[in-house]
Amino acid sequence: MSELLSSRNDRVLTLTLNRPQARNALNNALLEQLADALEAAQSDDSIGAVVITGSERCFAAGADLKEMASRDMPATLNDPRPQLWARIERFPKPLLTAVNGYALGAGCELAMLSDIVLAGDNARFGLPEITLGIMPGAGGTQRLIRSVGKALAYRMVLTGEAITADQALRAGLIAEVCPSALTLEYAQKLAARIAQHAPLALQAAKTALRQAHELSLTQGLQQERQLFTLLAATADRQEGIAAFLEKRPAAFKGR
Repeated sequence: MSELLSSRNDRVLTLTLNRPQARNALNNALLEQLADALEAAQSDDSIGAVVITGSERCFAAGADLKEMASRDMPATLNDPRPQLWARIERFPKPLLTAVNGYALGAGCELAMLSDIVLAGDNARFGLPEITLGIMPGAGGTQRLIRSVGKALAYRMVLTGEAITADQALRAGLIAEVCPSALTLEYAQKLAARIAQHAPLALQAAKTALRQAHELSLTQGLQQERQLFTLLAATADRQEGIAAFLEKRPAAFKGR
């Protein structure tokens, strides 16, 4: 049985974590399959956006502890996981996650790595690593504090306690709370709306938004203007403006 399922609906690719016996724990093999699938989607012009989801009861319950327990310090230093996470992060197209149930540890880190998170009303987000004598190691501390601020990030990381979907929404960790039975449908519909837009403009906008976390305001404004200017050379920009003026749907080509 494949640990990563894929399905297509027009320009939206859905990737489903499928390790029910391990509550979708993210072992190296599954992360590699996910990175491979995203890289294939990157080179496929017919795919405009990707949705990652899990089961109705569990998005991903963390890293695979059995796999982690077998690694001492030298093995951890040589662990391929940082490279796998980096490959996932480099995906340039819109990436959404549809979360039901538990998104803990690496599962929470995977959700935070995406661009937009939609969660079912049964979702729980947490970084419980501290209860195991370890700490988040795939961006959890860095991305969480940038998303929810100091107070809640410190509480979640240092206590290991999870928060509800409503708390995550109020804190800015997720974009929307949905009825749990409809989370994936909502995410796919949102992804389809996004995928209708000009691919180069989407990638440029995603780049600018992500760099806003890393650059000063002055640097970010310069980068934004540079990307805006580069889009002026695209055929899709001309098509988008012409379509608006002519009161017709735009036909973007990714050029």
